[in-house]
Amino acid sequence: MDDTPENQPPERDDPPLPDAQTIALPAHVAGSGRLDRLVDSARDYARASTAENTNRAYAADWKHFARWCRINGTEPLPPSPEMIGLYLTDLASPTGRAKGLAVATIERRLSGLGWGYAQRGFTLDRRDRHIAAVLAGIKRRHARPPRQKEAVLAEDILAMVASLPFDLRGLRDRAILLLGYAGGLRRSEIVGLDLGKEDTPDSGGWVEILEQGAVLTLNAKSGWREVEIGRGSSQQSCPVHALEQWLHFAKIDFGPVFVATSRDGRRALGARLSDRHVARLVKRTVRDAGLRGDLPENQRLALFSGHSLRAGLASSAEVDERHVQRHLGHASAEMTRRYQRRRDRFRVNLTKAAGL
Repeated sequence: MDDTPENQPPERDDPPLPDAQTIALPAHVAGSGRLDRLVDSARDYARASTAENTNRAYAADWKHFARWCRINGTEPLPPSPEMIGLYLTDLASPTGRAKGLAVATIERRLSGLGWGYAQRGFTLDRRDRHIAAVLAGIKRRHARPPRQKEAVLAEDILAMVASLPFDLRGLRDRAILLLGYAGGLRRSEIVGLDLGKEDTPDSGGWVEILEQGAVLTLNAKSGWREVEIGRGSSQQSCPVHALEQWLHFAKIDFGPVFVATSRDGRRALGARLSDRHVARLVKRTVRDAGLRGDLPENQRLALFSGHSLRAGLASSAEVDERHVQRHLGHASAEMTRRYQRRRDRFRVNLTKAAGL
């Protein structure tokens, strides 16, 4: 794709999403204070129908496609299956030294276009031959096995938390790593926790600390679920103890559980942490603990992310698969097995079982 300045038309703002038009009173109904407030609430609910990160990604996908259309002398509206097929082809095609996009990314871009058209009152027919045939060909030619992040195993997580200092910031990050690992949590689920139910409007769940452990009530991708996190075998490795220590010394008794700290690391501030903090924390402690030291630093850091905690729990927990599936909130055992990095390899040797 040629994005050099001489090939670009003048920048134009994409029309804003027509929320006011798509969610509004019918033309024949007279407005009133109560109905207008209900319209505002309905728009809020519509915006909350998909995760904020998903909305941001889809909005970026739409902006990229709209810009591509204008560079090529057309408009994104109304939907043109022929042009969308060419757009997908361009995404998959290498340009100079740059490789084409991965198949998963192209599929995500197409989903973003479907979302963008729906927001603007149009329907994108993904089964149209100009789209479906091109996408099928891209998959056949360019599809690769999924690149999964490395799982953080039990000995890894202990080395990672051992690399943290014992100041307030270290207490917080230790609790994040241990709770995220023991709970098999997504990074958004970690930072979305409040101490109590309905403490904040943007809460993603809350914590209840009991004698035997902690119960997390999470508003997850698949709906509300409870996650039980039992106490560990020692205080050094116990996620519940780490959480209690952080809450005590940070003097948190209301609102977000994991918040920013002052520059000197001595005071907890009120701002909820971003989920990007979890990803950066995992990479930093992987480096400081020397995990996968057989690889160059850039390669080994690329292997790990916030999802490594979730995969680590699934791979390390030596219990019936059903318990792991329930803990992670997966709808199918097949999805759980994708997270169990190498756990079950060669446990059953069908070669020997077949008599060889």
